[in-house]
Amino acid sequence: MQQLIHLKPLYQERVWGGRILETALSRVLPAGRPIGESWEIVDRPEAQSVVANGPLAGQPLRVAIERDVGSIMGPRWPKDRPFPILVKWLDCRERLSLQVHPPASVAAQLKGEPKTENWYIADAGSGSHLIVGLKRGVTRQQFERAIHEQTLEDCVHRFPVSPGDSILVRSGQVHAIDGGNLILEIQQNSDTTYRVYDWGRVGLDGKPRQMHVAESLASILWSDFEPQPVRGERTKAVIAEAPEFRIRRVPLEKGESFVLNAGEEVRILSVVTGKVAAENLSPRDVLSRGDNVIVPYAGSFTFRAEQPAMLLLTEKFS
Repeated sequence: MQQLIHLKPLYQERVWGGRILETALSRVLPAGRPIGESWEIVDRPEAQSVVANGPLAGQPLRVAIERDVGSIMGPRWPKDRPFPILVKWLDCRERLSLQVHPPASVAAQLKGEPKTENWYIADAGSGSHLIVGLKRGVTRQQFERAIHEQTLEDCVHRFPVSPGDSILVRSGQVHAIDGGNLILEIQQNSDTTYRVYDWGRVGLDGKPRQMHVAESLASILWSDFEPQPVRGERTKAVIAEAPEFRIRRVPLEKGESFVLNAGEEVRILSVVTGKVAAENLSPRDVLSRGDNVIVPYAGSFTFRAEQPAMLLLTEKFS
């Protein structure tokens, strides 16, 4: 398959969301609603990306894979196996809830799915922070007491971030995103989230949102203290390495190019700044900031930067 696979975004209303995707990524959003998430690539029973280009245009991603599994995913991929990665843009106008995803060791018992995810900071307001992990030395007993006393912020690891920073958040790590961040989230194909605390906020219906305190306490890694982000640089580097995926940072200066060869693996290419073109296609396929495309197994592509660009390449998820 000698084409990149573009998909139509699925916009999700969230109490903490905003409208920044309109200006930052030149998107047309549903009117009058706080949009917190744009699901860019998803293959789940309750949510399906739809192919936006080529002979498979209009087909759900699940159907596209079933029809052309060898070209898209490779000859060893079972056609009934879902696409394993979910890609989202997050507009965090306000702080998200303090939450955790269950590790594989307890997920089945809790009737949930494990979820390891990576956050890449595309934009951050002055004083923007993330929360990942516990402050050094905090115990489960201290954490439980802080839930009742509403002092959980004293127990978690909060640190400042800037555009270009990135952090891998593994299943079992307690976490939250502070307001003012625009984030590209690349994650396991999962949608299980346990909220342990929501800072006294109510939902869009005006009622307190559901908490999952018992499930959260069973899921949190109590030895996970003060993980550190990968700070932003314009250098090629692996910024996330997990059993579920690898993410490489690929900076390009104007006119610089790189090649992805056919027959290696299926990948995801994300443009977080700038503009690149797949020059060996006719017509050329131009990718701009905010685009996330599937690079199929059977295609060979030469990408050239039309502007200085920062790309993320997600791989090793087969």
